[in-house]
Amino acid sequence: MNKVILIGNLARDPEPFTTQSGISRSSFTVAVNRRFTNAQGVREADFIPVVAWRQTADFCNRYLTKGRKVAVEGSIQVRSYDAQDGSKRYVTEVIADNIEALGSRDEGQGQARPRDNGPTPPPAPPAGPAMNDFTEVEDDELPF
Repeated sequence: MNKVILIGNLARDPEPFTTQSGISRSSFTVAVNRRFTNAQGVREADFIPVVAWRQTADFCNRYLTKGRKVAVEGSIQVRSYDAQDGSKRYVTEVIADNIEALGSRDEGQGQARPRDNGPTPPPAPPAGPAMNDFTEVEDDELPF
């Protein structure tokens, strides 16, 4: 199974590209904080390249900007190419199946509007059930 889920901030604006056959592509880098701090007490980040295609790429190119927090779901792909000096180079990247913008659009360095001033996406639904749907239970009543 090859499944990746990342949550981080865009380290740069998405780079739009269209293939000769008219397929949209978007490539960008997501900065993901590591779980632990280093010896100096600093939490480092990994900068992970992401590629999206078709409608997912269109969404990225239109609504995402540097600094925006995103969730990326996809798979890892390794590809190779021959460099100009004749050596073989390898690239590891995440191929995105699903991308969700997190937080508000004006968080981080992002712009307050879509880059082409088109319609805004619908607001995200609530993350879970409302708090008033829960019944308070005493600890003594729990079976564990």
